[in-house]
Amino acid sequence: MKNVLAIDFGASSGRAVIGSFDGTVIKLTEIHRFSNDPVILGKTMYWDFLRLFHEIKQSLIKSKEYGEIDSIAIDTWGVDFGLIDKSGRLLENPVHYRDSRTAGTSDYSKRFIDHNRLYEKTGIQIMEINTAFQLLSIIRDRSELLDRADKMLMMPDLFAYYLGAKPVAEMSIASTTQLFDANTKTWSEECCERLKIKHSLLPEIVAGGTVVGTLSDEICKELDIKPAKIIAACGHDTQSAMVAVPAVEKDFAFLSCGTWSLLGTELDAPVINEKSAKLNVSNETGYGAKTSFLKNIIGLWLIQESRRQWIRESKQYSFAELEDMARKAEPFRCFIDVDAPEFTPAGNIPERIKEYCKKTGQYVPENDGEVMRCIYESLAMKYRTAVNELEDCTDKKFSKLYMVGGGTKDKFLSELTADSLGIEVSSGPVEATSYGNIAIQLIADGEIRDIETARKIIAASEKLCTFAPENTAEWNKYYKIYLEKVK
Repeated sequence: MKNVLAIDFGASSGRAVIGSFDGTVIKLTEIHRFSNDPVILGKTMYWDFLRLFHEIKQSLIKSKEYGEIDSIAIDTWGVDFGLIDKSGRLLENPVHYRDSRTAGTSDYSKRFIDHNRLYEKTGIQIMEINTAFQLLSIIRDRSELLDRADKMLMMPDLFAYYLGAKPVAEMSIASTTQLFDANTKTWSEECCERLKIKHSLLPEIVAGGTVVGTLSDEICKELDIKPAKIIAACGHDTQSAMVAVPAVEKDFAFLSCGTWSLLGTELDAPVINEKSAKLNVSNETGYGAKTSFLKNIIGLWLIQESRRQWIRESKQYSFAELEDMARKAEPFRCFIDVDAPEFTPAGNIPERIKEYCKKTGQYVPENDGEVMRCIYESLAMKYRTAVNELEDCTDKKFSKLYMVGGGTKDKFLSELTADSLGIEVSSGPVEATSYGNIAIQLIADGEIRDIETARKIIAASEKLCTFAPENTAEWNKYYKIYLEKVK
């Protein structure tokens, strides 16, 4: 029995999962779960890196109950990073991508590089949260910080570094930076030079599945554990989840649904042209240097942040209660563009939804259930638009959507997505990111032959649900209304 440990950080929570492989199926055992709460200090929103590193240590301590682990790998959300000096010291807590420091950097960056050229080189959707714009804000406002920095490490690589790994950049997480050349799979010297980012700041790029070190003697002594290999799985959680998509066909559409919704397909090479640029489709790099051609869509963030607002108002709704409230609300009363800029910052999302509906001449939700129904249906409509755009860019036609990740716990969202798209939706696994992380470690260890074999093993290891479309005519009718309201 092979045991490996996956540390999976989402934007709102983290978990440690042991994967045990007996040669036929992978068994997941969650040994530790914790919240991931940003901290606002002064006017800056930080990730609580020290607390999160403590949670990794707690995970390693708890893993001792399950026997010796052979390796460990870490995945996180994209775009964020930490800066270390020549002595390996962290210069400050990593700043959250939702922090306001990048406001205006997209327009500011046009002084240095045309956005069409930036997309042509990187293939990545232009968003102010991207690493390139975060670095540009530091160059503009805090250049002395970069003067002290020796290396920029993306979040999964930063955690791994302090466990004992080499300072590297795993390829999938590097591809989220907008400094990574989508075709050559190297750092783009042109983008760095134009944006005044010193190339020496960027570490060596390694492929997913590379062994990058061993748990340090200090960590092993402190925690009273044995050394284990540190493997750079796909550091970007979306790409680890991609490995776990239980698809059997070559051409498939997937939806990794969590705080963010990443909807795309897997390709052998990037698609970078005028059409993909106009539609803002990203070409991220996945396992085996495959291209994940995808759309970044705000996902369960709208539900999560609405719930936080209602809790502040002393309404202690559970997620199950919110789903039930949405089911009971009248359908198709109003829609929002979930990616409208007013829905990105934290705060009173329900009130912003009402303001959006009023501004666009729609019915304004009168209660919390109607707000939830608006979110659910707007997400499903947005998914339909994204699938249409992917098909247009790739000349492919998708007959099935594979939905993975935490969002698959929400059966109502899966049902509505099938209805909206008019195609079958396969739902699961819930812990796709952990499965993918673990599968990459097992491939690196020689226990699983390749990604195709891994997907078959994962499908056999998990009970999946299937949702067939219903009410197609009605959804087609209201999709036209949706498009009118979100222009």
